[in-house]
Amino acid sequence: MENLFELESTLREEYEVLRVHLSEQERRKWAAQQAKRIGYGGKGIVRRATGLDYKTINRGLREIKEVSQEAAGSGRVRKSGGGRKKLTESYPNLKEDLEALVEETTRGDAETVLKWTSKSTANLLSALKEKGYEISQKSVYNLLVEIGYSLQANRKVLEGGEHPDRDAQFSYINEKTKALQKEGQPVISVDTKKKEKICNFKNIGKEYHKPGQAPAVNVYDFLDKEKGKVSPYGVYDLDKNKGWVSVGISHDTGAFAVNSIRSWWYQMGKETYPDAKKLYINADGGGSNGSRNRLWKRELQKLANELGIEIHVSHFPPGTSKWNKIEHRMFCFISQNWRGRPLIDRATVLSLIAATKTKTGLTIRAELDENEYQSGIHVSDEEFEKIALYKDTFHGEWNYLIKPH
Repeated sequence: MENLFELESTLREEYEVLRVHLSEQERRKWAAQQAKRIGYGGKGIVRRATGLDYKTINRGLREIKEVSQEAAGSGRVRKSGGGRKKLTESYPNLKEDLEALVEETTRGDAETVLKWTSKSTANLLSALKEKGYEISQKSVYNLLVEIGYSLQANRKVLEGGEHPDRDAQFSYINEKTKALQKEGQPVISVDTKKKEKICNFKNIGKEYHKPGQAPAVNVYDFLDKEKGKVSPYGVYDLDKNKGWVSVGISHDTGAFAVNSIRSWWYQMGKETYPDAKKLYINADGGGSNGSRNRLWKRELQKLANELGIEIHVSHFPPGTSKWNKIEHRMFCFISQNWRGRPLIDRATVLSLIAATKTKTGLTIRAELDENEYQSGIHVSDEEFEKIALYKDTFHGEWNYLIKPH
């Protein structure tokens, strides 16, 4: 429910900004487009956010459909090729340049494929004009919607207090990612997806079934002690659009996190990057791969020694975990793929993760990690000092390098 309230609030703010600039027809088409993009339940969310009634939204949907049919049919007013060219025809690289501008401030959610940017259309317009584009603010907005973005104000997307160097850290990660990818070095985004109970429990979402044939699930979702829970830890290759998920059955610790990266390397990374000298990891600031987690860093030292490569790490600032690329490029699609399906056993979890694919070519491999990871391990000062850890001059607590001994 929290995600729906957040989405509704986002649309309400966006509509308040846009409605004064749009005609009545444009408002209902905008509302219809949002409902269409959200999918199931979209009309209700848009109705509550905008105050427009269902008749208006349905009329907008009909108008969008009619325009599409006219464009596809032969009864066009202008001859083929007539009229003003599309912006993307005049500027073939426009979408690519726009996406590059919003990339570092893209926020996603592991439970939905919708993406948000905290950059305003006015700022994006200014940046595009500096690149030589002749374009209007309204066209910028339309392009953002077309490529799957929604504008959201900063104060609505933060999960905690805003750090003054938040945006600077985003830029740091973005620039270093591009630099290392240009060198042909692997750059991965990592995180633990939320723990899932294994049994015949209800899973959020809906699937198509014949009337009365929906799967029957348990009334209560008390933990099954025999089947327990699983912790999916993901590794996403930003350049190759490929993912790895280690499905852990024990504690989500720094040792589990690093072993998941190790598994990715031997199963996927080593073959893809045979000449790698560096590995760049983008991670959240907390949890098993947190910036203050000593066990995480000790295990990374072991991995660096084992692989013989430098391990570079950047953490996202406090309260910005949803900017981690793995959230809106991989986890959200896994959630979409298993929505409405009871996770009855570990094999089901593995098969549903591995079956996740997207139109952009995402593929994921999954493997069960049956190791037992002890929680509460203390890394002493003496052990920690042995780590070949080099802090960056810019927020060394977030950005650091671990060299092999």
